[in-house]
Amino acid sequence: MLELDCGADLATAPDLDFFLALPARPAVCLIEPRDPAAQPYLIRTQDLRSRLHRLLGAPDPTSKRLNLSDFAAGVRYRLTGSKLEQTLTYYQHAKSRFPQRYKKLMRLRPPAVLKINLRNAYPRCFVTRRVPVDASGVPNSGSYYGPFASRKSAESFAGQILDFFKVRRCQIKIRRDPTFPGCIYSEMKMCLAPCFAGCSKEEYDAEVTRLVTFLETGGDSLRGNFEEDRQRASEDLDFEKAAAFHKKLEKLDDALRGRSEIARRVQDLDAVILQRAAEDQSIAVFAIRGGWLAEPFFLRFAEIASQPRSVEELIRERLESGMVRECPGDLGENLWIAARWFYGKPRDGEIFFREKDWPYRRILRACSRILSPKPDAAASKTPAAAPQKPLEGAS
Repeated sequence: MLELDCGADLATAPDLDFFLALPARPAVCLIEPRDPAAQPYLIRTQDLRSRLHRLLGAPDPTSKRLNLSDFAAGVRYRLTGSKLEQTLTYYQHAKSRFPQRYKKLMRLRPPAVLKINLRNAYPRCFVTRRVPVDASGVPNSGSYYGPFASRKSAESFAGQILDFFKVRRCQIKIRRDPTFPGCIYSEMKMCLAPCFAGCSKEEYDAEVTRLVTFLETGGDSLRGNFEEDRQRASEDLDFEKAAAFHKKLEKLDDALRGRSEIARRVQDLDAVILQRAAEDQSIAVFAIRGGWLAEPFFLRFAEIASQPRSVEELIRERLESGMVRECPGDLGENLWIAARWFYGKPRDGEIFFREKDWPYRRILRACSRILSPKPDAAASKTPAAAPQKPLEGAS
């Protein structure tokens, strides 16, 4: 757990010196009660000093603002360098201290994912927000793909890709009744129609396997088949058929174009998120493994400069030796934290996905970009041709 590592006890009402000693920086703060039976008050803020001054300062009898000066026995806080670190810290402490209402406190709602329920005799692809896992933390009972920014975007993507597969979209129980009239998709030849025994079980399973492979490969499996068919038709001088496959490729690319980079098979969602840490010249590295978000490890470049090992060696050791510690809890909640950051606007920091290996060189260059000081807004308005005044003491 990301501990609240700073704080102070309050034997009396805090004075001005107490507030001035607090950093005016983003933080997660726990206000401890004097009454042992009372629950603590957990907050997250962008300005710790200002927020605690409003909550713990001298009460104004004419104001209806919440005042906790008589309630507080002490404060514990953690400075956070990014929104992601603040969200994760708040989530961990809210879940630990308020297990019955932490979801309401955070307005937590797991992100939408696509699920192919492989336990069903005739699986279908649908949108869900629940991702059950087995004892080892791996999603079970099906194949999951996501997370998406919203349920609407997940349904839109599913509707586009299912046009390439003859997998059922209905929610009825399949009885393989030849007298069953079927649905509009079977009439349009967009479904193998297992409902009225329009296909064998083996044929339907093969079509589901094609869909699962498509999602696992990010569409590459189907694109490769279309390209081969187009090439074969061209070699046979069947240009009409080649043009038909070319249109299918264009339609497939349109369907995949709106897919976000983080949306992939959940079991294969391995990534690294880089964030500026609260400490100077430090980077917080959040690893995602199989959709599970790990607690960050910190790259303190002021300390690393005096060590014999390189930064790449330190990152490689952490990512490949299993030293990162996953956050406990629900997989859907871990996905929610990652998706909340990824789809947030504006999004701070950078993310890198693991394909065959981790892109260590790109990660190092990103660390340099994140630590680089941002240009002053006033200086950016200075004309390029204007002479720059040298710093005092510069040679």
